[in-house]
Amino acid sequence: MTMEDIFKKMQEMIASQFAMDEDDITMDSAFTDDLGADSIDLVELVMSMEDEFDIGTVDEEDLVKLKTVGDCVRYLNHKING
Repeated sequence: MTMEDIFKKMQEMIASQFAMDEDDITMDSAFTDDLGADSIDLVELVMSMEDEFDIGTVDEEDLVKLKTVGDCVRYLNHKING
């Protein structure tokens, strides 16, 4: 799975969860500042990522580093492709 594939899937998931247009979601979109996510939104999104990408549980120490969509895409790329 390429980074582009991961980004597209993340766009779909975020657009669905946050009721927004996929085109408004970029790699630089910050979850709290740009997308208005709260901690519950982020937990739900991480659970969706774990299921969708079959990556197991995201560690707490990794979770705090995921501030933008791009952070998540790079994290998922590393987990999926090594």
